[in-house]
Amino acid sequence: MASYNLNVNGKTMTVEADPDTPMLWVLRDHLNLVGTKFGCGIAQCGACTVHLNGEAIRSCQLQVASVGNNKITTIEGLSKDGDHPLQKAWEEIDVAQCGYCQAGQIMAAASLLKKKPKPTDADIDATMNNICRCGTHYRIRKAIHLAAEKGGVSK
Repeated sequence: MASYNLNVNGKTMTVEADPDTPMLWVLRDHLNLVGTKFGCGIAQCGACTVHLNGEAIRSCQLQVASVGNNKITTIEGLSKDGDHPLQKAWEEIDVAQCGYCQAGQIMAAASLLKKKPKPTDADIDATMNNICRCGTHYRIRKAIHLAAEKGGVSK
């Protein structure tokens, strides 16, 4: 076990963990930030997507020892009260069905909108490679466009 000072959602948090522990489990089990979900465990599905310095990454493959002073943002840190333009667009379009993958989808979309404030369908399709077993990809694309129209890069 080692001690790590992590910058998560703008706060410094200290955890004791094995250096190989994936950030997904540090977030969920040590910090009780359970919005980030476990999906496949091999960085394929995207349910565990968080931001590392604003870039969407799969937290199931990021070891706690490699985080250092980098900033982690989870769905809980995207906005204080769920009012990020993407979260509002998700509700307005009624994107979620089972909802399991949606936190990862929103985090991937937020990273996309920071890079491309007005993405095309092709941009969205090329970036949004998270898996939704319910097949809400069309509504996800529609929600990203709506968030972009309403200034989706607020955070």
